[in-house]
Amino acid sequence: MMERVTIATHAAPHRTWAEIDLTALEQNLAFLQAHQPAPLTMAILKANAYGHGIEELANFLDHLGLAYFGVASVIEARQLSALDVQTPIYLLGPTFPGERDEIIDQRWVPCLSSIEEAHDFELRNTGKPALEAHIVLDTGMGRGGILPTQLPTLVDFLEHSCPHLKLVGIGSHLPSADEDPEFTINQIARFDEAVAPYKHLPFIHIANSAGLLAYHSTHANLVRPGLMLYGASPLAEFQSKLKPVMTLKSHVSIVRTLPAGHSVSYGRDVLLQRDTQVATIGAGYGDGYPRSLSNQGAEVLIRGTRCPVLGRVTMDQIMVDVTDLEHVEAGDEVELFGPHILVTEIAKKAGTIAWEIFTGISPRVTRVHRWH
Repeated sequence: MMERVTIATHAAPHRTWAEIDLTALEQNLAFLQAHQPAPLTMAILKANAYGHGIEELANFLDHLGLAYFGVASVIEARQLSALDVQTPIYLLGPTFPGERDEIIDQRWVPCLSSIEEAHDFELRNTGKPALEAHIVLDTGMGRGGILPTQLPTLVDFLEHSCPHLKLVGIGSHLPSADEDPEFTINQIARFDEAVAPYKHLPFIHIANSAGLLAYHSTHANLVRPGLMLYGASPLAEFQSKLKPVMTLKSHVSIVRTLPAGHSVSYGRDVLLQRDTQVATIGAGYGDGYPRSLSNQGAEVLIRGTRCPVLGRVTMDQIMVDVTDLEHVEAGDEVELFGPHILVTEIAKKAGTIAWEIFTGISPRVTRVHRWH
């Protein structure tokens, strides 16, 4: 007779994880609403809420009276609808014809980039309650929408030929609010001129994070924060006003003393100049810590001290110099980025942008959401 054996199991600590501070998220939202005269807010939750966890953030934000949740695709809209959130769901880009019946059935709010798109929605929605929609105005992004000179024609088409569509907003997008102030000021002026005859609509919007921080539209009453909502400012002068929401963490897995002249990581880019205490960290580019940080002066935080990354970032591990720490041991917590090493610093050293760092955090990284 086979003996039954009961094996006690213990959950292992997270190898690499992202702590998501929902209190910081709420504080960032409060700051932007106090800073920006526009009374309405669309929280941008696309790309898994910039890697922060779309479902958890939507549930948290749903009670805060936002005008919309902004998503990039029908796939993301489905995720939110499955949560039964009360905040309306806005689709930020053009839609495919095969998606439009579902958009109508779910009452998601599309943005229209052409008469053809509007006509297709009208035909599909015949016999049903009018579907709310916005118009996208292309004032310089070049990604979608109609030109300002075409706006009166599309508005007239919606008002007189589309009884099953209800125009409730007009929006545009800023391509270089964090890089080109002169162009952005002129772009907003062109937008305000174009929408002036329609400023009675419930939703007029153009400002992304950089736009709402540094500029003002005469007619806009809705802003669309993305990056700044998550505590990273596209404009450095506002960073002190925001609180990082994500802290990417890992653990020291092993600490060893290696002799001068020993090489570290692939390619032997680093040859140690002294006897060195090297800590191996259980995170790499497979977790979203960029390989392009290799040999770029990146640092991590261990026991309150910045420690330089040695050699190339590998898929699952990095090595750091902990020689100057008084004490370090396996199991010590490591901040890869967060409140002490800003994601914008990591992005700059990696030759990319904070948006890509956030959205590149891989699914194997556990998200731990906290509110205090």
